[in-house]
Amino acid sequence: MGKTMNVEVVSAEAPIFSGKASFVAAPGENGELGITPRHTQLLSRLRPGEVRLTDESGEDRFFFVSGGVIEVQPHVITVLADTAMRAEDADEAAAKEAKQKAEEAMEQRKADFDYARAKSELIEAAERLRWIQELRRRGVKDRR
Repeated sequence: MGKTMNVEVVSAEAPIFSGKASFVAAPGENGELGITPRHTQLLSRLRPGEVRLTDESGEDRFFFVSGGVIEVQPHVITVLADTAMRAEDADEAAAKEAKQKAEEAMEQRKADFDYARAKSELIEAAERLRWIQELRRRGVKDRR
């Protein structure tokens, strides 16, 4: 068990990944987290962005999380995401539409406008779109 750790990526809707990995990178609230087996214990909030892991076969896997929490134990990593998606489930058209709707909501402030929520939705949508474009640039293929 010294070269890998158990990793669980779970969203509010469903489990996203469960398996062993030799490395995990996650968008911590205060910066990028890089985690290897036997890492010291850690609990951190996550900001919207990419969770990247190297599975036990050496293959990189990519996920997008909209936020949440990561718990690190020496041999177990748990990512509890508000929402999460696998790279193969990424939909650029949906991400562009979400970003456009969030921008429109920011421009058309109504009396019951919740600025903090609209800003949060805009940040998440923009980060998801950036992630999808970065996956394409890296040449990450669909595994469906």
